[in-house]
Amino acid sequence: MKVLLNGLIMSLLSSLIIAVLSLGITEIYAQGVNVPRQNNLNQSQQELIDLFFAAAKTGNNEVVQEFLSHGFPVDIKNKAGYTALMMATYYGHQPVVTTLLKYGSNRCLRDAKGHTALMGAIVKAEWSIAKQLRKVDCDVQSKRTGQLTAEEFAKQFGQEEKLKKLYK
Repeated sequence: MKVLLNGLIMSLLSSLIIAVLSLGITEIYAQGVNVPRQNNLNQSQQELIDLFFAAAKTGNNEVVQEFLSHGFPVDIKNKAGYTALMMATYYGHQPVVTTLLKYGSNRCLRDAKGHTALMGAIVKAEWSIAKQLRKVDCDVQSKRTGQLTAEEFAKQFGQEEKLKKLYK
């Protein structure tokens, strides 16, 4: 029954994604592009964003892959300012993190508080994900903007030694 229900949901989701993308969903965006705020999105666009984030948060890699394979923007932010990479990291879903990175998710994006996905991994002690995220150094820019580096953040949470092990 669960397999049948998952198959039905995937089929409906695929149809919905294709329909919305074929209508020219140009208002959905990734960071760095000048577009309207999310409160200007129509209901179907917001529902897609919510489904995408729910899949990242719950570790439903199939749904995340389905969205991304149909051109859904990998670095879109939700109303709280988080990316799917941040959500998947925080909730410990390494397969989803791997998928998002495969589709080019930007590891260096920061939420409204200035935190990266790596910082979420540090807080939740998700060290295998942290190792995966650490492959790109996001700290160079943080020094110019006055934001915390990953090391400074880890120190605040007493995780400095664990983070240093990732560099080895």
